[in-house]
Amino acid sequence: MQYLMAIDAGTGSVRAIIFDTKGNQISVAQREWVHLEVEGVPNSMTFDTDTNWDLVIWCIQTVLEKASLQGSDIAAVSATSMREGIVLYDKEGEVLWSVANIDARADEEVRYLKENYRGIEENFYQIAMKEDIQDIEETFYQISGQTFALGALPRILWLKNHHPERYEKVASISMIGDWMLAKLSGIIATDPSNGGTTGIFSLKKRDWDANMAEKVGIKADIFPHCLEPGTVMGKVTQGAAQETGLSTSTLVVMGGGDVQLGAAGLGVVEEGQAAILGGSFWQQVVNIKSTTPPPSNMSIRINPHVIDGLAQAEGITFFSGLIMRWFRDAFCELEKMEAQKQGLDAYTVLEEKAKKVPVGSYGITPIFSDSMKYGKWYHAAPSFLNLCLDPNICNKASMFRSLEENACIVSAINLEKIKQFSNLEIEEIVFAGGASKGELWCQILSDVTGCKIKIPKVTEATALGAAMAAGVGAGIYESISKAAQKLVVWDKEYIPNMENYTKYQNIQKRWQEIYEDQLTLVDRGLTQSMWKAPGV
Repeated sequence: MQYLMAIDAGTGSVRAIIFDTKGNQISVAQREWVHLEVEGVPNSMTFDTDTNWDLVIWCIQTVLEKASLQGSDIAAVSATSMREGIVLYDKEGEVLWSVANIDARADEEVRYLKENYRGIEENFYQIAMKEDIQDIEETFYQISGQTFALGALPRILWLKNHHPERYEKVASISMIGDWMLAKLSGIIATDPSNGGTTGIFSLKKRDWDANMAEKVGIKADIFPHCLEPGTVMGKVTQGAAQETGLSTSTLVVMGGGDVQLGAAGLGVVEEGQAAILGGSFWQQVVNIKSTTPPPSNMSIRINPHVIDGLAQAEGITFFSGLIMRWFRDAFCELEKMEAQKQGLDAYTVLEEKAKKVPVGSYGITPIFSDSMKYGKWYHAAPSFLNLCLDPNICNKASMFRSLEENACIVSAINLEKIKQFSNLEIEEIVFAGGASKGELWCQILSDVTGCKIKIPKVTEATALGAAMAAGVGAGIYESISKAAQKLVVWDKEYIPNMENYTKYQNIQKRWQEIYEDQLTLVDRGLTQSMWKAPGV
């Protein structure tokens, strides 16, 4: 029997997962890794390729051992990773420098680009520019769908400014998932879904746009081949086979970005389909045509999908899952003890109590992540507003429910922004990730958005998407779309309560007005932003 391997490099850990060709997960091995801040470099997040490759090797060896399989049993391997993280190589293919996804060291470089490249000529890239487009970020955004907040150009410029001798040796660039595939195959390449998040990219062409780098004084000859997900890159090299236990007969296949492959693993592969990925961060993604122009106000991010001809409009809600973990650990020790006695998860106990709280959580208003404002991305200070001193109303259950409601409200606002510029109607949403395990949270999401919520059975959607890509390369599946239609099955559905939907519409409007006032406190220096993009 043939098997497929996916390697998933997330922000906090790396995993190797083996699937059979029917999409069943056979085994998984995972190791946490840490991205260190460089001493004297604020907001830096270095990706340690030497240490982390050892962890990847351990995961591959261990997952094979757990599955009682030999390397020769793996027909193909592919990879996915946190997007935005980049790796720079010298001409021999050795790593020179690498950073993880939310590395924010290039604050000064972002400001420099915004302030020193205004008045871009209107015929630049032969696109129809609007009169209100004044600076280089807005110009590049109309082509790539990305701003400088998490982009590669400011980071590479930072390297040029601070380590010119290392910058001069740069001969190639890839993403972190691509780096793992390069270690296995010896081939440096990228794909549109992951490479597109660098911002040095054309949504329409699904390929690098080296003119962007040249325009700001960055090397324009460092961009490798851009391959579609599912393309065979080669086979596992002899050296990599000895390190990992894989076989030199195993195909190495181009993968993609974690969110886009995760969407494929959820069956979100056609225009107009939507998903919310409810993890540490929440992503709201809607499939649009690659030719759809990004919104002029830069409110939403646009990424190439892993499906040729499609892009994804993406909203991001910061820390939704992490906030719930913070609340549980900071305030809910009794609920954790209660859950342990009953053999339950603490979130299950909290949800049962929160079910008794009415819609709106007695007016409690959480202030954490703003809706996405990609052009000027920052948040207010974390807080709860509208608390009262009545313990029967203001308690852990009502505060917990307010956090679940808030994550759904911010998601709904981001989806509304996508609907406004794409002219797409959204009636169904696929909901996945840890948050989708909560029955109350799923129903709240349905009530807040007014949409049917579908919960897939798959627990490892991103890895399954990477396995689909591997299977396409091995000739097991005709395409990622066909694989998704064949492999994705559904567990539950939630139908909106339209009376609750009407209530949440009013709550959503009030929350937006309150949040705008909270941002003014940050602007005045009276409170501290939860997070700011570089250059803001």
